[in-house]
Amino acid sequence: MKKMDGKTADLVEENVSEIKRLFPSCIREGKVDFDSLRSLLEKEGKLTDEKEKYSFTWYGKQQSKRTALQQNSGTLRPVRSESVDFDSTKNMIIEGDNLEVLRLLLKPYSGKIKMIYIDPPYNTGKDFIYKDDFSDNLKNYIDKSGQALESNPESKGRFHSNWLNMMYPRLMLARNLLSDDGVIFVSIDDNEVHDLRFNMNEIFGEENLLAELVWNLGTGTTAGHFTRSHEYILCYAKEKNTLQNFSAEENAADIQHGALKKISAANPASVIEFPAGLEYEGDSATFTGEIGGNEKEYIISDKLVFEKGRLKFPVKLRAGWAMKNQVLSWLSGKETIDSKGQKIKRFYFNKQGVLWYEKERETTNPKTVLSGIGSTKQGSTEISELLGPGIFPFPKPSLLIKFFVGLVVEKEGIILDFFAGSGTTAHAILAQNAEDYGNRKFVLVQLPEQTTEDSEAFKAGYKTIAEICKERVRRVIKKIKDEIKQSKLSDQKKIDLGFKVFKLDSTNIWPWDPSPKNIQDAMEGAVSNIKDDRSEEDVLYEILLKYGVDLTASIKAEKIDGKTVYNIGEGYLYVCLDKNITKSVIEHIVKGVKSAQTQDTARVVFADACFKDDQDAVNAELALKKAGVEGICRI
Repeated sequence: MKKMDGKTADLVEENVSEIKRLFPSCIREGKVDFDSLRSLLEKEGKLTDEKEKYSFTWYGKQQSKRTALQQNSGTLRPVRSESVDFDSTKNMIIEGDNLEVLRLLLKPYSGKIKMIYIDPPYNTGKDFIYKDDFSDNLKNYIDKSGQALESNPESKGRFHSNWLNMMYPRLMLARNLLSDDGVIFVSIDDNEVHDLRFNMNEIFGEENLLAELVWNLGTGTTAGHFTRSHEYILCYAKEKNTLQNFSAEENAADIQHGALKKISAANPASVIEFPAGLEYEGDSATFTGEIGGNEKEYIISDKLVFEKGRLKFPVKLRAGWAMKNQVLSWLSGKETIDSKGQKIKRFYFNKQGVLWYEKERETTNPKTVLSGIGSTKQGSTEISELLGPGIFPFPKPSLLIKFFVGLVVEKEGIILDFFAGSGTTAHAILAQNAEDYGNRKFVLVQLPEQTTEDSEAFKAGYKTIAEICKERVRRVIKKIKDEIKQSKLSDQKKIDLGFKVFKLDSTNIWPWDPSPKNIQDAMEGAVSNIKDDRSEEDVLYEILLKYGVDLTASIKAEKIDGKTVYNIGEGYLYVCLDKNITKSVIEHIVKGVKSAQTQDTARVVFADACFKDDQDAVNAELALKKAGVEGICRI
């Protein structure tokens, strides 16, 4: 029965395996023969020995590459008390250094992330730059966790290099996490946009650049000779040739905020014929007579009669546009086309009658200049309404992230944000799912960066940025739940309104800890291989991580002879951590393996304490192998 090594994914070994797959003749005794590889590539004219060549470099670049390839033995510990609907949710908020967390996520999520959005520090001289310790970054994080982080002033020297050394390994790992049809969006300003683009060209490939977007902030800051009123968003694909063209609804901002158009000879009111049977969602059964009369609210002249939630008789309505406000209900259903040939998606009502209708917009490729899609002011207003004024400076508006989600992720997919800040990405995804009953999932990663004592956040009780993030998402969830309860849509398809909280820490298992703090720790490891201050659930989730199992997979605790067996992913993985298990436990696992619906070969993990002696372990292994289980490990 082999031992698990407790390490994160080995990217170097994976790269060697890929070379072996492509060029098997270039591998000698498990090592790459570069002379052989060179000869193959020279034949194709794909190798250069030119001393002067197009490149982008800085102090520390080679070390930052090696940093990305390092393995660690850390873990993510679940925190139920800070979570919402822990057992059922598929969303996650992870507190910890994002470089270490990205390494840990490689095994379970490599190639599975549909979209990444990040808003990293802009390197203005005031933003923090996390100093990675190349020898042991996990220990560095644990030692510094909860401390205030230093800024990166230009006067300190190597101003740009410090920022690039922080970003490069994180972007390398991010690319590994993206699915082949995945897309990454990175917000940035003038200070580093040129360097960031060089970086991403190298990591993602210049051919995979989709756009350098310009986002109109909706406001401006005086900066030298101009008022700076824009930021950039770099957009890259993992594999551009796997993507379909993006499409966005024309005048998306009008649909979001309402529109006002004058009724005139050039722009007459539309005539819309609604067939009987259209679905109605509202608090009134009949609207009668002509409503409005001026150009701002000139809407209908006819009679609408509803019965049992549907339009009883067909009716023609004459309708114009008006400002959207106090929408209480809507009418939609079968295809409806107005006199101008435009499809109508929904017709909105208030107590006075029909107030506004939404046309089915023609779609077009989104423009590279983003206007009317949120603003920095809206971002600040959103978080102020949830947490109070001044809690978090200049967050992105959720509308901007919703726009990107709409381009890339239809209704299913995982979205990752590893500079989560105040949690705008989670806010956007939850709001979008609430609108269209989607099943998008988020993974947020945020460092527990301390708030300063003179900040509004600290005064309000938030000691770290991670605490702000979690509380914001909790309040967004509560707000959505309240809105669902107040509406009549509570019986609709259930959406995921929860999140699991995990915190980065050192491994739970002594043999996997590369550096016990003292001799006593090492001696304790000889008696029990699980640290005294760690729970069984901590160990269970570490096994999931190191085995490459989704951290939101279903987990069932099954009792046999007083011992607990965890059935993960409907038979994909069985874990037992109890002492001195009986033969019945092994028989239960064998039975579960044989009846499992999963197409993958089952895997089983035991703690050393499960067996009285080595013979017990051998007997268990033989019984499991006879049942077809190949992946059997001990920790």
